Formats: sequence, structure tokens, C-alpha cells
Amino acid sequence: MSGISRRAFNAALALALASTAAERAWAVPQKVTKVVLLLSGVITDGGWGQLAYDGLKELDARPGFKTAYAENVTLAQMDEVARGYSDDGFDLIIGHGNEFSSALLAVAPDYPNQHYFVTSFLPQAQVPRNILFVNLGYSSAAYGAGALAALISDKKQAVGFVGGDDDPNQQRMKKAFIAGAERTVAGVRGLAVITGDYDNAAKGREAASILIGNGADVIWHAADVTGLGAIEGAIAANVKVLGCYSDQTYLAPNNMAASFQMNLNGMVVTVATEVADDTFAGGKEWDAAVNQMWLLKCGKYGDHNPQLVTVEQWKAFRRIWSDLAARRIDVEALAP
Repeated sequence: MSGISRRAFNAALALALASTAAERAWAVPQKVTKVVLLLSGVITDGGWGQLAYDGLKELDARPGFKTAYAENVTLAQMDEVARGYSDDGFDLIIGHGNEFSSALLAVAPDYPNQHYFVTSFLPQAQVPRNILFVNLGYSSAAYGAGALAALISDKKQAVGFVGGDDDPNQQRMKKAFIAGAERTVAGVRGLAVITGDYDNAAKGREAASILIGNGADVIWHAADVTGLGAIEGAIAANVKVLGCYSDQTYLAPNNMAASFQMNLNGMVVTVATEVADDTFAGGKEWDAAVNQMWLLKCGKYGDHNPQLVTVEQWKAFRRIWSDLAARRIDVEALAP
């Protein structure tokens, strides 16, 4: 029998041990976090639903995540659908919108080892510890939009807000927009029209026309399809406009000074990552800073159009935006 050197024996032993360790590591399945997004609308709406779905796609591209979604879930179906995905072992069930609050509040206690997230305000003081709600910073964003509108106004007479449904959140946004405008530039009036409708472009155009007729030369909306009409009205009158919810620069490239885009994709990724990392903290409302929940976008220009916003105007706005993020401006007191 031929001999074997100590060096060769040690090398062979090391190779065998490495191979065994690799086999053991391969045999241990990677932890997979299953996330489902439930929507009352669709993922192709260009805003609310699509931005959240973009976050889901980002997760799906990462190792360790498996995702699913359900569109057009009606109020009557929400409890059943949420329980179905819970029974299927999904680790995080996201109800995208206030309409999911009641259903997920009812479902969460029955699945204490799973996690639930509703993209809306905390509806009551006490909620199960495995469900999280969120303050999306609507009022702070509206204050910032009012401030920017006043700063970039050429006439310095008035700026206008077009709202959707006549609900408490839209009323708070209206008050915050007006406060932001009037507290930022002396003499500028903040005007607003709440149309009572999120899905009527004609009403949006009419509202913008009324505001412009009363001296407004910058328009901001928070009204979905109705807001698209408001943008059209601003273009027709050749005044400046600010986008909302998504980057809407492409709709008015010559008039759009900036868009306030909701960071819904980042929100989905953040909460899912916390579930995966076992750092999810429910039983409360996530109160993120406004600059985390809202991003400033303007197509190819980056965050604003320098042809419509001067350097000094943008610097002044950025100081206000920073103060809002640091909560040095008490928007809740200004827009209760």
C-alpha cells in the first residue's frame, strides 16, 4: 500500500469538512417571508395602488421574499380574503387603505403569530399587537405644498388647492395648504375648492378655473382623477401646477414645478423587511417623518423644475420641508 503525506492528508480532510459544511448549509432552507397586498382598487391606477405594488415587485426581486396580491377586493370580501391568506401562512397581510381597518382588526387576533398592516390612521386607542397602522403625513405634505406654491407664485396674490371627497382628511389637507401658503409669504391668500369627488376630471377643471379666476396662479390637488382635471385647468390657463401622489410631470411638462409623490413603495418594503428581521412593532401607529412618506419628484429635472422655481425659492422651501420633517412646525395644531 502506498503511503500518503501529512500535507496531502490534511488537505483532503479540510476539503471533506468544507464539503460536509456546504451540504449542511444547503440542506437548511432559507427563511422565506410571505407578503400579500390587498387592494380595493387595481395595481394599474397610476398612483395609490400602483405605487404600493411597485414596493411588492421590489420585494419579489429580493431573496427571501415571496409575494402575492389581490385586486378589487370589496368590503364584503375583505374578512374572507384576509383569513384565506392568513390560513395560507402569509407572514404579512397588507390592507391598502382605510377600508381594510375593520376587517383586519377582526382577523388579527385569530392569527397572533402573523402580522397585519393597514395603510391608514390608527382607528382606536387599543389595537392588537400584531397589527400596525400608519400616519401617512397628509397634512404635513399639504402644508409643504402650500408653502412651495406661495414661494413660486409670480403674482403673490393667491394659490389654490383642489380636493376630492368632502371628508375629514381632505378638510385637514385644505387647512394645512392654506396655512402653509399664508404663513410662508405675507399677503398671499390660500384658496380651496373641495369638489366632493375623486373621480370627476370635469369637476377638477371647473375647480381650477374658479381658483384661477380668483387670482390663484399656482394650483395643487389631492384628488386623483379629479386632480387630473385640475392639472388640465392649470395648463389651459398657463399657470404653475404641483402634482400629487405620483410624479405627474409628464402630464404638464411646461407647467409642473414639482410633484409630491407618496413613498408607498418604500413603505411596503420597510414594513416587510421589519417582519423578515423580526423587528415588526405593532399595536400602534407608525408616525414617519414627512420626508420619508413623501418624495419630491419632477421627471428629468430631479426634484423640481428649475425653469419654474428659482434657486432661492427652492432653498426657502427646503428649509420649511426640513422643519416639517423635524416636527418644528405643529401642523396638527394649524389644521385640526
